[in-house]
Amino acid sequence: AKFDRLRYVEIKHGRIAMLAVVGYLVEKSGIRLPGAISYDGTSFADIPDGFAALSKIPDAGLFQLFAFIGFLEIFVMKDITGGEFVGDFRNGFIDYGWDT
Repeated sequence: AKFDRLRYVEIKHGRIAMLAVVGYLVEKSGIRLPGAISYDGTSFADIPDGFAALSKIPDAGLFQLFAFIGFLEIFVMKDITGGEFVGDFRNGFIDYGWDT
């Protein structure tokens, strides 16, 4: 059971790391969301890339970001036993029809 838990955590962190790299590459290529990130007129293009963005994002935006990640960790990205494989995060919500 301990090995399955370690495998689950490794798969989860690997997927998060892959998404982070893709997000960094997309942003580094100059693709940004249109519009403003806050009501004071700060646009997405004004936010630098990488770790420098953390100091430029408004506090309410950082709170929303971490609250959303916490929500996903607690309620969505659970490794429910009985899935097809270790790290199956669909949890019965997504069915692409491949099994039927």
